[in-house]
Amino acid sequence: QVQLVESGGGLVQAGGSLRLSCGASRDGFTFTAMSWYRQSPGKERELVAAIVGGGITRYADSVKGRFTISRNKPHNAVYLQMNSLKPEDTAVYYCKARLGQSDFWGQGTQVTVSS
Repeated sequence: QVQLVESGGGLVQAGGSLRLSCGASRDGFTFTAMSWYRQSPGKERELVAAIVGGGITRYADSVKGRFTISRNKPHNAVYLQMNSLKPEDTAVYYCKARLGQSDFWGQGTQVTVSS
């Protein structure tokens, strides 16, 4: 079983930045895709950013130009650089990784943006 561990969440003022990190509990394989989701109270979990294959990225419209996803493929790590944060970015952020037909999720890290 693979576990994903996230870090980097916290409290920041609007306009500030945070960098989220996510890594796997063991190595010996390479995820085919890694992504970040977020969920706010009363809302469905939504895709924030994804990176697949050789580095193709995809972003939610609401974060384009502000967030950047990157990965360290040999170490099965993925990062989310979040700039120009807004109060509406407040949510629990989850890392997801795909290996074959299986998806693995992290436990989530809270990001709170104050106005």
